[in-house]
Amino acid sequence: VQLQAFGGGLVQARGSLRLSCTASGFKFSDFGLGWFRQAPEKERVFVAAISRNGEKTSYTDSVRGRFAVSRDNSKNTVYLQLNSLKPEDTARYYCAADYYGEAGRFGYDYWGQGTLVTVSS
Repeated sequence: VQLQAFGGGLVQARGSLRLSCTASGFKFSDFGLGWFRQAPEKERVFVAAISRNGEKTSYTDSVRGRFAVSRDNSKNTVYLQLNSLKPEDTARYYCAADYYGEAGRFGYDYWGQGTLVTVSS
């Protein structure tokens, strides 16, 4: 099982990035997918999630309206579009898979290694 996230980088405030996470080793369409982030010296927290068929999404309050999660089951890939970025969005972003998950915040089974997003002011 492998989840590989990429697309992070350095961006100025109010800029945009698109993160991608490609999965292998399991049946992608059986899993809800989530994004989490961990800022320096802070705990990892939930950011966004999407259900198995993509019809249901959820977001933490601080990113709702700025970030958008989507998935392409034909490519075994989940995306996180980050818009209107703020310095406080700086963190390592992780993707995770939840067996039969429906865009929840807990209970994830597999985790990727993360990709670093740095937002400069």
